[in-house]
Amino acid sequence: MTLAKASPSRSHAFWLSVALILLTVQIVSEHLMGRVWICTCGTIKLFEPGVNTPGNSQHMADWYTPSHIIHGFLFYGLGWLVLRKADLPKRLALATLIEAGWELLENSPIIINRYRSATMAIGYEGDSILNSAMDTLFMALGFLCAARAPIWLTVAIALAFELLTGLLIRDNLTLNVLMLIWPVEAIKAWQAGV
Repeated sequence: MTLAKASPSRSHAFWLSVALILLTVQIVSEHLMGRVWICTCGTIKLFEPGVNTPGNSQHMADWYTPSHIIHGFLFYGLGWLVLRKADLPKRLALATLIEAGWELLENSPIIINRYRSATMAIGYEGDSILNSAMDTLFMALGFLCAARAPIWLTVAIALAFELLTGLLIRDNLTLNVLMLIWPVEAIKAWQAGV
């Protein structure tokens, strides 16, 4: 029996398995890259409130978690555009592939050094494996929320996350992408509180 002829539940199970395999590949790849499993402080926190602290990007959640939830919103929209006839688990597998790829790139020396030089993340060391895996799971949460919520609510939540993190930590997904691609000295100074 081909996958196309499989029952919807078997197809769903297959694509959910693909998403879990992609997460596992991400975790194993980061281990092979030499990433630490958890914060070198030896503890695991549910939320790290510090932004420019050694614990940032090391625990289960931090101020960048909303950005990963927004990734899920965006990837849901992308899946709807490019895989319109595909079922939700297949789109989730695509979203997981993109997020896992980003997490591997984000934790590579070239991006870590770029963050240090072009953004407010001066002492950034990259994510722990725990934080990176949680980032992917938060993306999946955002994806699933976008699949269930009306578009207006998804957009409102994304805007609220962007405004909240922009006000509280002077950073958000929009600023993060902008500063990574095309750094603006005035924004970098504002983010540093100068």
